[in-house]
Amino acid sequence: MNKKTVRAGIVGAGFSASFHFEAIKKVYGTNVDLKGVHALEGAEAYAQQRGITAYDTLERLLEDVDIVHCCTTASAHESVAIAALQHDKYVIVEKPLTGYFGDGSDDFNGDTCSKETAQSSAMASVERMLEAEKKSQGCILYAENWVYAPSIQKEREIIEKTGAQILWIHGEEAHSGSHARTYAQWKYSGGGVMIGKGCHPLTAALYLKRVEGKARDGKPIRPKAITARTHALTRMPNFRDEGHIRSDYFDIDDFSVMHVVFEDGTIATIFASDIILGGIHNWLEVAANNHRTVCNINPNTAMKAYNPIEANFNDIYVVEKTGTKQGWSNPSPDEDWFTGYPQEIEAFYRTVAYGDPVESDSSLAADCISTTYSAYVSAERSGAEVQIKAL
Repeated sequence: MNKKTVRAGIVGAGFSASFHFEAIKKVYGTNVDLKGVHALEGAEAYAQQRGITAYDTLERLLEDVDIVHCCTTASAHESVAIAALQHDKYVIVEKPLTGYFGDGSDDFNGDTCSKETAQSSAMASVERMLEAEKKSQGCILYAENWVYAPSIQKEREIIEKTGAQILWIHGEEAHSGSHARTYAQWKYSGGGVMIGKGCHPLTAALYLKRVEGKARDGKPIRPKAITARTHALTRMPNFRDEGHIRSDYFDIDDFSVMHVVFEDGTIATIFASDIILGGIHNWLEVAANNHRTVCNINPNTAMKAYNPIEANFNDIYVVEKTGTKQGWSNPSPDEDWFTGYPQEIEAFYRTVAYGDPVESDSSLAADCISTTYSAYVSAERSGAEVQIKAL
């Protein structure tokens, strides 16, 4: 089969733009013609380092591409995605899809804002994006790498081939704090750890329940209601800061738990936090009526190493967010592969080039946003159950 060529562009020049570039290099099913990058800052340096063009406007970039990678801060996802869709382009949107980023005031504070306002505003943003998608020849490709992680895809196969009924999904993403400077404020991130990290195991859980419903009855099983709690542990007056955990957050949560009830009465419990030492802790456990699986995304035991002297591993990458390289560790032979980054980008380019179906689409992304902001409403009400709006 002759490979089709897909012209691509990147919007943003930060952390996510860097790993998107690396994932693009691993695409094998299509020929990727990476035209260049546009960003409000850092585009020239990003482009020069990678030998691509820096575009001075988003409009000019969109004129030259078939697909655009939206790697901006979450507050710009809606505007970039809608612009791409209006040009009939495909757009890969990083997580979270969109959200509520305050009222525009200088003194906006996520601690005291109405979570019902946050919920309604976030859902209005989702609706605008979905409406733009309906009118476009392109579509939204939701960059939730957990959906494409090998362990999650293996669980998808088990569910489809055995007709399993998932009774309980239990998942977590946790570590010691985000890279991003802007993550500390709600107005840039759309919330705290519940949306910033909880979106990963939550979306994987929502995805697997969709798979179950489609495999057995031909329609997805959707989330129906949620109870949740959030906390800001590192902002407590009595928090003892030893310097190992990020603690400069302004108005966001650093610990959260969500209890999701699906249409069929089954459940998922999702934990997210910024208070965990020892590296990334990403996993999802599925308790079904005919099997049980534990999907260890990070860390995993593909490799174990013992290093008696810290300096020995100075130039050796072990695993993200680990505090030390001394002693026993679980170096990831290919961290990106285990977390699904190259698989998702490969899948998205196959959608553009050959029309392959999308596993992680705008509908799944919309359910994630609706569930998460309903969870913030529940947390504001001290854990009272909140119904989840379906779009």
